[in-house]
Amino acid sequence: MWLRALVIWGVMAFLEIVQGTLRVKLLNRRIGDKRARQVGVVTGSIVNLLVTGLTLPWLGARTPGELWSVGLLWLGLTLGLDFAVGRWLFQFRWQRIARDFDPRSGGWLSGGMLVLLCSPWIAAWLRG
Repeated sequence: MWLRALVIWGVMAFLEIVQGTLRVKLLNRRIGDKRARQVGVVTGSIVNLLVTGLTLPWLGARTPGELWSVGLLWLGLTLGLDFAVGRWLFQFRWQRIARDFDPRSGGWLSGGMLVLLCSPWIAAWLRG
């Protein structure tokens, strides 16, 4: 199950990178960076829920503990990737990265991370 969880996370990470690239190229100029980031959180959450829903039977997580554990794994990996890419690839300051997670600053990424954490459980619940 854990190897499959890593594969699924890799697919989601790849799709998030594609989605982020498209967001920057297509939306930033039209609606502004902050609003485009907010749209990106919503569309990214939808993509993650769809991928989770489609791959849940293959994943093999059955119990609530397994579902929450997979969500926690995905959350940890995604936070690590986001922080590493933001800080070391894009050279963002920590304050800039933190703003993306702070709803008081218009950052919705903490909500997206919550959806990611809960996505295995949500997908299992929706599948019945």
